[in-house]
Amino acid sequence: MRLPRMTIMLGAVAVAAASCGSPPAPMVADHAAAPPPKPLPLKPRPHRHAPVAAHPTDVYAHDRPGMLSPRVAKLTPRVYVPNSESDTVDVIDPRTYRVVRRFRVGALPQHVVPSWDLKTLWINENQGNQLVPINPVTGRPGKPVPVDDPYNLYFTPDGSYALVMAERNNRLDFRDPHTMRLIRSLDMPCRGINHGDFTADGSVFLASCEFSGQIVAIDWQRHRVKKVIGVGSGNMPQDVKLSSDGRRFYVADMMAGGVWIINATTFRRVGFLRTGAGAHGLYVSRDSRRLYVSNRGEGTVSVVSFATRKVVEQWRIPGGGSPDMGGVSADGKQLWVRKVRRSRLCPIHHDRKTAPQDQGRPGAARPVHLPPARTPLPRPHRRVPMIGPPQGPAGRSIGVAARPHSRPRDDAA
Repeated sequence: MRLPRMTIMLGAVAVAAASCGSPPAPMVADHAAAPPPKPLPLKPRPHRHAPVAAHPTDVYAHDRPGMLSPRVAKLTPRVYVPNSESDTVDVIDPRTYRVVRRFRVGALPQHVVPSWDLKTLWINENQGNQLVPINPVTGRPGKPVPVDDPYNLYFTPDGSYALVMAERNNRLDFRDPHTMRLIRSLDMPCRGINHGDFTADGSVFLASCEFSGQIVAIDWQRHRVKKVIGVGSGNMPQDVKLSSDGRRFYVADMMAGGVWIINATTFRRVGFLRTGAGAHGLYVSRDSRRLYVSNRGEGTVSVVSFATRKVVEQWRIPGGGSPDMGGVSADGKQLWVRKVRRSRLCPIHHDRKTAPQDQGRPGAARPVHLPPARTPLPRPHRRVPMIGPPQGPAGRSIGVAARPHSRPRDDAA
């Protein structure tokens, strides 16, 4: 069964540049920080926000406009923007496009992620080594929880684990989803684990490793790596999204300038689709038909058809800039993206007069001014979460995109 995408916020991220090198020799070693729990079966729970068996041809069937859990349906819509350079978080009213609150956190906040039970938003402090809870009702932060190297955060489909992407430590940490107590750590056979998504049945977690040009398929219930997929040591895989039919994964690659297509059963590369320089974040439309790809290196957003696996539209960001990460609004009418080089958050409005919801061309975009950067490129990470819409944590990027590297020949489908 498929985990319905979290129904309280959209995530997006930006990332600092880092050097790339040849991938290390594959090896998998896990070590327990506490006795491992018995793997839990993937059974639906009697909650509307729990994993529910979606139609087999549409794993995003629970992401339609207005399909929010009762727990968050009445919350005031807000966009949360972690500012990694000023160590602050901005809270934006998406209706007025104004910053309504700003608070200081620890070192290098990367993402803001909803908990599995939707009761908490977690700020990931990568260098501060802690997770800071936010009350989604009040929008205010609570007492930080010590957690080693929390670059990114996911939750298993049954809610039994919080998965912390310990990027600099090349490790996936399994933690208690409520207390964040460490249960087990799994060393990665790659460098820079950062983003991922689950298969349609929830049994395998596919994660990108940015700094070694690899992708790993992880059996999270048995705490082991099933397969390592190479995409070239010079490339930098970023965000990961499953196709609406559950048959393929799309993996953005910032250096290759497009998305890799991975078979969700065999975990083999079956294709590559060029979208634009600095392909970075991936977001699914609310009708499950299209995938939006932010191309950070050229200031565009590519619209990919899941049915044809082709780019059907190319949107240029109004006013220029570098579209980093973002997400689709709960009503499906806006795509919010972070314009990293200009310190702005830009909501792109779809043209309702010329096309159906989530399929129109972008109209006027109204920028939201954020604090200016303190240091030159490469930029640290930023993520743009939003109360209201579902979308998993998104991808990473650096400030300057290079020419695509050569890549190995794709495997047969």
